[in-house]
Amino acid sequence: MTCRVVKIPFTFFFLLVTLVPLVHMFPFGTNQLDINFYDRSCPNLAMIVRYGVWSAVRDDKRMAASLLRLHFHDCIVNGCDASVLLDDTPYFTGEKNALPNHNSLRGFEVIDDIKEHVERMCPATVSCADILALAAREAIRMVGGPSWDVALGRRDAITTSKEAAEQQLPSPIEPLQNITAKFYSKGLELRDVVALSGGHTIGFAQCFTFKGRLFDFQGSGRPDPVLDSSLLTTLQSMCPNEDTSNTNLAPLDASSTFMFDNEYYRNLIYNTGLLQSDQVLARDRRTAAMVYYYSNNRFAFYDDFSQSMERLSNVGVLTGMEGEIRGKCGYVN
Repeated sequence: MTCRVVKIPFTFFFLLVTLVPLVHMFPFGTNQLDINFYDRSCPNLAMIVRYGVWSAVRDDKRMAASLLRLHFHDCIVNGCDASVLLDDTPYFTGEKNALPNHNSLRGFEVIDDIKEHVERMCPATVSCADILALAAREAIRMVGGPSWDVALGRRDAITTSKEAAEQQLPSPIEPLQNITAKFYSKGLELRDVVALSGGHTIGFAQCFTFKGRLFDFQGSGRPDPVLDSSLLTTLQSMCPNEDTSNTNLAPLDASSTFMFDNEYYRNLIYNTGLLQSDQVLARDRRTAAMVYYYSNNRFAFYDDFSQSMERLSNVGVLTGMEGEIRGKCGYVN
């Protein structure tokens, strides 16, 4: 019996060697994200993002809340695809200038700076969408909040829409039924609405988002009767009934403004929630029990918040050969 030697053509061998790394970068035939996606192609990614966020939060305590909000506003509008980072072009008006975002969203320069460092270490490899998802997690960890797994492999959108942002983003003055419908349309649940609203334990809101509660609640000509009287007096001094005060800032959680904790839910129980869309959670029969539960159990809130962030960060992602890996987060390649 003789052994037969089979010769492999060089071209086949070349293709095999070439495609193996690409399968790791672009997992053909699957749209699943993977927490180990960049282990080989950009092993220092987590460290670069962590340092960039740490530097930003060190210099500006508000930045932790801003990065979380930036990620949320990205994901809720057509998915977590970094479309919120795109600047306007002659071909589209982006999400940055949508009513809920204009002169309100912050943190773009932080993501741009991290992206610049990542590009030097791992050119044309890591998406802006993945950087934004990682930055949101690091921001919350740095102000005392929980961590969660961030599966990676998102790709960046090549377009954006001002109209989509104005239609899909929840408003602080719309009914809870409308807000929950917007969450449901993204595959999220009522528990996600309540848990993710807990992100308002940090950050600030501009006066125009809640001023109606202070002077003319639902056209009554009077303040919101639910709002704690002491807080009402404080807020009326911070946000007088004149247009010049619309952009003044008030803390969403005055008791622990820069610390991620469950004080937000305790505020709702004592009628000291800042936004009407927050306060209603403690009074609606569908959500009140969850508010009370989280107010008494910080670790339960942390656990549910982490799970909700994982679900949020998987909404509408682009993977494989969809979209692109932008060289600069504000521009399509």
